[in-house]
Amino acid sequence: MRTTIRTRFALLSAAMSFLIGAAVLAAVHLAVQRSLGPLAISIPEGPWESKKDIFQFGYEQGVQRTYLTGTIDAVRLWGTLALLCATAVAAAAGWWAAHWTLRPARTVTQAAGRVAQTHDLAERIRYDGPHDEIKELADTFDGILGRLAHVVDGQRRFISNASHELRTPLAVNRTLVEVAVREPGAPEQVRRLGESLLLVNARHQRLVDGLLALAEGERPVLDRSRFDLADVVDHAVDQAAEEADRRGVTIHSTPRYAPTTGDPVLIERLAQNLVENAIRHNHPTGEAHVTTRRTGDTVELVVENTGPPVPPADLEAIFHPFRRLHATPLDLDQGNGLGLSIAHAITTAHDGTITAEPRDQGGLTVTVRLPYEE
Repeated sequence: MRTTIRTRFALLSAAMSFLIGAAVLAAVHLAVQRSLGPLAISIPEGPWESKKDIFQFGYEQGVQRTYLTGTIDAVRLWGTLALLCATAVAAAAGWWAAHWTLRPARTVTQAAGRVAQTHDLAERIRYDGPHDEIKELADTFDGILGRLAHVVDGQRRFISNASHELRTPLAVNRTLVEVAVREPGAPEQVRRLGESLLLVNARHQRLVDGLLALAEGERPVLDRSRFDLADVVDHAVDQAAEEADRRGVTIHSTPRYAPTTGDPVLIERLAQNLVENAIRHNHPTGEAHVTTRRTGDTVELVVENTGPPVPPADLEAIFHPFRRLHATPLDLDQGNGLGLSIAHAITTAHDGTITAEPRDQGGLTVTVRLPYEE
């Protein structure tokens, strides 16, 4: 059974009070017993006038013994009651003292919880209490958050800058290849090579765009607006209709009213990635089902597709960057393995959750849950 620090502190206080009180009670009991002397009846020798005097002396000795025995019993009884009361008082005092002592620790815990929920590394505890162990812990936590925010911001800036810098040479390469391919009189071998280079260039462009979207999706969404998830998903399905027709995949879209808040552009990228993933990792004549709905205090986006079986052991790994289950390095048209990782980053930035489950008939069911906002 799990016990809190407060409970353990109260039990420890009660145990220490009981042990100390029991030792004191035993010492008092022994001292009283020794100070009162032996309790046995002793008839002194000497001339006695009659048997009546002997009886009278024995009676007085009995009364004395009864009194002394009662005194020791009273000491034992009332001492035990006092010991139990002191133990109870010590437990209550320990419970209250632990509550008062751990109050700064709860402040640290609440601040850490806010960082975990909002993913805002700019959050700080800023504990202004006395310079004790709790103050040192809070300052250490603030220092860790500061260094972590600096590292994460540096990584995001690097990805963003690198992505922007890579776009220019890729665009130049695409233009040069297109000019060479479309030039009149270009040999057939050059045309085939150019088409292959254009496919490679397009894949690299998608990779750069995906890295940039991943960097954008990992940032906390501070400027939120209200929108209907169904409208965003419907537009994403329309954008993917051409690719679905080219691959022979039938999309069944049933968008239902699902209001939420956030960045509509990022949510549209999330939906587009999931729909494209359902199309590309599918059979040539497969199907994909896209649904939005409200469930309790959340709204859901469910994307389900037919396709090759997905091992349950690979479900967690599919949200990692560059993870591609059913593709080889030569599959230039199967994506770059960033789609689900971008979807995961965007969902987390919107305080939502994303899960994946394999279908019995093959394929995958991905469910995104976002907070409901009317």
